[in-house]
Amino acid sequence: MNNSEDPQCSIEQERQRLYRMVEQYGAVRNPRVIRQSMVLDELINNYNRSHRTHCLNNQMLSKSRNVPAE
Repeated sequence: MNNSEDPQCSIEQERQRLYRMVEQYGAVRNPRVIRQSMVLDELINNYNRSHRTHCLNNQMLSKSRNVPAE
């Protein structure tokens, strides 16, 4: 599985990149660091949205299976 297929791996790679950039540029207010932080935020937000949607779909499916037949 490549990194584009594994959101958790992509998140971790971008997090490590952010840590390296903070060390390299020495400040979290550096525009490059802020940009990287935004990239990481977007990946995390997309993952959370996807995970939440998946959980909601599973709940709905589970409830629909437990509905008594009329």
